Amino acid sequence: MNIILLGPPGAGKGTQAKRIVEKYGLVQLSTGDMLRAAVANQTEIGLRAKDIMERGDLVPDEVVVGIIAERIDEPDCGNGFILDGFPRTVAQAEALGDLLHKRGRKIDHVIQLEVDDEALVGRIEQRAKETGGERKDDNADTLRSRLAVYHESTAPLLPFYAAKNALKKVDGMASMDDVAVAIDKILV
Repeated sequence: MNIILLGPPGAGKGTQAKRIVEKYGLVQLSTGDMLRAAVANQTEIGLRAKDIMERGDLVPDEVVVGIIAERIDEPDCGNGFILDGFPRTVAQAEALGDLLHKRGRKIDHVIQLEVDDEALVGRIEQRAKETGGERKDDNADTLRSRLAVYHESTAPLLPFYAAKNALKKVDGMASMDDVAVAIDKILV
């Protein structure tokens, strides 16, 4: 089973991905972790990514997709994987679809955690008060900037996957347990 979790920053994708990993024995794939591992392992694509990252440039889609291709070919991805943070654009989604098709695989579920932007800002402000602002990204301005990027770049994935009848929506404003139950109903 191969899953994509979509939703803005703070929607709870990481929390739900960890739960899905434990319950279903899937592997959570983070593009950032995969990039760092490819660089550390000095794979051909990792070396390309290292040069790009050292220049401070964004890693192009073909390199990120190449790293995902390497990673999903690993034995631990045989039962499936969860993508959290990828794809971020329609171009990446199309490249991912092509990559999986060539391997006889597909995305089985695309799950959107629907949340209210202002409620997310309220959550961050509350967490900052409770933690004394331990995390540098625990502030409303940073979250609003990240939400703007999400809506501009990543939200177009929603109609892309909806047009393929692949998108399922879950109320991300519900409790963590209720969100988990709703996701389980989709995955079963």
